[in-house]
Amino acid sequence: MRVAIIGSGASGLAAAYYLRQAGIDDFTLFEKHDDLGGTWRDNRYPGVACDVPSHLYRFTFAPNSEWTRRCSPGAEIQDYMRDIARKIGAADKIAYGHEVTEASYCDGGWDVTTSKGPQGRFDAVISASGALHHPKMPEIEGIDSFAGRSCHSAAWDEGTDVSGKRVGIIGSGSTGTQITSALAGIAGSLTLFQRTPQWIMPLPNHPISEEKRQEFRDDPASMDSYYHYLAGRFNDVFGDAVSGHNPEAYAQMVDACEENLQTSITDPQLRAKLTPDYKVGCKRLVLSDSFYEAIQRPDAALETGAIKRIEPEGVRMADGTLQELDYLIFATGFHAHSLCHPMRIVGRGGRVLSEEWAEGNYAYRSVAVPGFPNWFMIGGPNSPIGNFSYLMTAEHQAQFVVSLIAKAREGLAVEPRADVTDAYNKELREAMHGTIWVSGCDSWYFDPQGRVASYPWQFSRFQMDMKRPDFADFKLSPANA
Repeated sequence: MRVAIIGSGASGLAAAYYLRQAGIDDFTLFEKHDDLGGTWRDNRYPGVACDVPSHLYRFTFAPNSEWTRRCSPGAEIQDYMRDIARKIGAADKIAYGHEVTEASYCDGGWDVTTSKGPQGRFDAVISASGALHHPKMPEIEGIDSFAGRSCHSAAWDEGTDVSGKRVGIIGSGSTGTQITSALAGIAGSLTLFQRTPQWIMPLPNHPISEEKRQEFRDDPASMDSYYHYLAGRFNDVFGDAVSGHNPEAYAQMVDACEENLQTSITDPQLRAKLTPDYKVGCKRLVLSDSFYEAIQRPDAALETGAIKRIEPEGVRMADGTLQELDYLIFATGFHAHSLCHPMRIVGRGGRVLSEEWAEGNYAYRSVAVPGFPNWFMIGGPNSPIGNFSYLMTAEHQAQFVVSLIAKAREGLAVEPRADVTDAYNKELREAMHGTIWVSGCDSWYFDPQGRVASYPWQFSRFQMDMKRPDFADFKLSPANA
């Protein structure tokens, strides 16, 4: 059994681990960059950190007693990924500088081509390329005319020194708030250009003491207990609150966000600018204990007016004023629904995945698509991503996908039945109607067709769905037929 894994971030490493557990050692991780780590390789901007607690944002097979903060900085997570790759024997199976451009199904196998040419035949392919790696730039007149230095947050040069400089940040989501917190007080002046205010949940990011780390080293069982405690808090309380399955927890979450805004912002005018006009949780919540303090500094400013254009000297507002800048940072997110883009994926009978998804991405339980035998995804359409630890999601999906590959190992072409897939996606769309995400806001959860591409159910359902495949839902045929 020869398997191609596309991507060497968290999803790819989870796939590699569980393939090895199943006794499948002939696999290659194709990575378009020169290092592994996915989002933690790409995002190195000031203040980058995970907003999921460190001891939950890890794999069950790789506990880590050395986290230094409640929510880990990006560099620590990147080091964690590198360490995992070494420990599971995946580091020497990564083909760097290989961007997969095409995968075509023919005669029971997949012919994979990368930016360096044909890579041969594989019995199965796992797409683990992630959702947040195609940077999204705003559509603003004159965006290329700025005479100072500018970049998207995912292309930050770690050698950049903004000390004493005039810095502008366009975008006020999680990334924009983290950069604001990190640079306020270092930059000579900082202006945050906010189109839409965010609800912010206070989450103190305390250091983890050496004594606590030693306790976890000495007693790994206590670290596992803490992992399961955090999983319960995040999945059964926070996740269920946002998806509409825990009204009491949702009410508490609303109170916490509103109180955080009221007690943290002293200036009524600034508070009004920072007050959203949509329900808590409609957009992905920002978790921060430092943003409100940072934006109230005398050297920081919040600009809520409309941007007319970008000029060589800075940002021209619709009212005619010019915000003069030395640095301009675009914290404007990613094309989150460009899954598998720009790869050309050709399945059975010449079916092209991008054409199948022309009216919206869909899949069987997020991991497989009818007509594409032995092609599987981790982090596919409607995966539980927004409100959960993605590493938990990736690990469950990896185990499920490897179970399907174990069936393919018997010489079978494994693909979901079209009728079952259609029924599942119909149920998904109907379930979305009761979620907070459709209560009246615009967010990156919406795909280009205007549909919410999140996961509308409890995480416990996802875990049950991923426990083991029901092969009655699949079309199984000889691979070389």
